[in-house]
Amino acid sequence: MAKKILVVDDEADLLLMVSRGLEKRGYEVSDAKNGRDALALARQLVPDLLILDIYLPFMNGDEVAREVKQDEKLKHIPVILISSVSEGLTEKVDESGADAFLHKPFDLEELVSLVKRYCPLP
Repeated sequence: MAKKILVVDDEADLLLMVSRGLEKRGYEVSDAKNGRDALALARQLVPDLLILDIYLPFMNGDEVAREVKQDEKLKHIPVILISSVSEGLTEKVDESGADAFLHKPFDLEELVSLVKRYCPLP
């Protein structure tokens, strides 16, 4: 069975690039464009990995990560936060409980390497 990844970003181009890149490598990818939908989808799908932009409409990615990490059903899910802003985010990332942070723009292979570390394919 394919590993499920939920990718959340409000930038359509980035969402498409990441989703296609991960699908080509054998992952099953779902996506959302805002934090509120991301949390609802995470609860519905229980993915194997979450990739969240920090700055999202309705609810920021670090807030989604915090909710996921406090939910008994979801807290085992690794979370990778991404953002084009890196200054002043260390505390946000740490407090969110995220497992990793990747600065945008990133090379797709850099993201894939992180994904494989936290969500290896069989």
